[in-house]
Amino acid sequence: MKHLYKAVLCFTGLILTSSCDYDPLEFNVEKPASVAAQEEIDAYADLKTYVNRATNPGFKLGTGVALSDYNQKGVLYRLINRNYDEITAGNTLKHGAVVQADGSLNLANVKSLLEIADKAGVAVYGHTLASHSNQNATYLKSLIAPTIIPATGPGGGSTGTDVVADFETDNLGKTYPMTSGGSGTVVNDPVAGASGKVLNIVGVQTHPQFTINLTNGRTLGNYESVTIDIYATGSTGLFGQGMRMSINGGTLANFNSPSAYGAPDGAWGRGKIVMQLSNLNLTEAQKKLTSFTIALGSATGSANYYIDNVTMQWKLTDIIVEKTVEEKKTILTDALQRWITGMVSAAKGSVKAWNVVNEPMNDANPTELRTGIGRTLAADEFYWQDYLGKDYGVIAFKIAREKGNATDLLFINDTNLEQNLDKTKGLIEYVNYLESNGAKVDGIGTQMNLNLNTDKQNIATMFQLLAATGKMVRVSGLNVAVGVTTDKATPEQYQAQKEMYQYVVGKYVELVPAKQRYGITVSNSMDASEPIGLWTQGFIRKPAYSGFAEGLSALK
Repeated sequence: MKHLYKAVLCFTGLILTSSCDYDPLEFNVEKPASVAAQEEIDAYADLKTYVNRATNPGFKLGTGVALSDYNQKGVLYRLINRNYDEITAGNTLKHGAVVQADGSLNLANVKSLLEIADKAGVAVYGHTLASHSNQNATYLKSLIAPTIIPATGPGGGSTGTDVVADFETDNLGKTYPMTSGGSGTVVNDPVAGASGKVLNIVGVQTHPQFTINLTNGRTLGNYESVTIDIYATGSTGLFGQGMRMSINGGTLANFNSPSAYGAPDGAWGRGKIVMQLSNLNLTEAQKKLTSFTIALGSATGSANYYIDNVTMQWKLTDIIVEKTVEEKKTILTDALQRWITGMVSAAKGSVKAWNVVNEPMNDANPTELRTGIGRTLAADEFYWQDYLGKDYGVIAFKIAREKGNATDLLFINDTNLEQNLDKTKGLIEYVNYLESNGAKVDGIGTQMNLNLNTDKQNIATMFQLLAATGKMVRVSGLNVAVGVTTDKATPEQYQAQKEMYQYVVGKYVELVPAKQRYGITVSNSMDASEPIGLWTQGFIRKPAYSGFAEGLSALK
């Protein structure tokens, strides 16, 4: 394309003394191809003008946009309002952005968005009511967390010590039963000048026995250890084979020798010997005992030692009561109903279409629902279906239908349908399940994250399968990646991107009957680090813009 440019040349001397004559000269200048191409793109009208409203009265051309960007009312705001009928505002209407730690709904951003969009004459698409991502998972998990009953013993506290025997109230000469003969006799403290009574153990490999009756509501399982004071010499019990302990005549458990516990030779080792009951490997039945006999002492062939202050240390642990499957189902059903009721009721004055169930199907097992079981989940992930089963979708659609406007359009939406046709079929089967259980699904959304090599035949087949349901079909998030960052993209890649956009829009128009076309939403109109949009970051139309417009022009 050649353009005629005129130039006026006027030559003067060093000192201008008179005006020069007007003498136009003509030059034929070849315009750079890139400039010409851009002028062709810029010659296209605004996108929504390509929608034939007479034959497609309900068609919505939409774009995704962040609330913060749209609310600035800057260039992007004006660009969106000129080119689109509808916006999908990122996470603004999602559970994680609205539901607070106490379960209340903070709708301030929602109301702000709706007010601004209403004034601009742009519709807001409700995205999304029941999803696994962008959830306030912390709150939801707290609802079904186990009930914890704090451990508190009689008189308060969760730890304490019970005295088994200190012999002070026993008469001198009283004997205690032994495990293997010998004697256990109450005597005065052997230390010169000391007062108090103790138990003298004499014999060969024999131990005193104590009968214990717990009347404080605790059981043997609440006790952690047994502590005794010991007075022994090297040859009468300080060394030997170590301490022993058993319950109800069972096998004696082995422990360190008194010396190893730190007991001195020929003096009292007060509180030195602490034997852990866990060494006894108590059975569950034994842990429930409230009456039992405990035997303990030093294993030696020449016992002649003293013990005092036999005590048992207890610790109560919190009682954890897990909620049953049915309890969790009831609790989360109520939570889902309250969330959807609150959101739909607040937005129904402006929002006339909702993505009710989002991304339900499992990519690896496309006939099954997604699940979080067996996976490490992100902080905002929560799978309603893991607790409510397939009926989580039924519940969501019924509540959205009940609380919204009578004419609202309710959609189910998923990703990668064009990449996995079995997933498309699985989603359709799930729609059939929902409707067989009383839900009414108006349409199916397909979020299309494409690249330059996406199988075009799969795209066509997907549209055919969705159209065959008789439901409305919505392209809920279209983008075409070129495989490189913006700074590395080539003209050839941009041309291929244009062709893919044009192909998708054209096939949608060709294969989805007019009465079933809800519309097409691009994921993001503007390029970012990756050039997926129709405009550059500098608001310059790309070849993709013209391809998209050409596809829309097929709407008859």
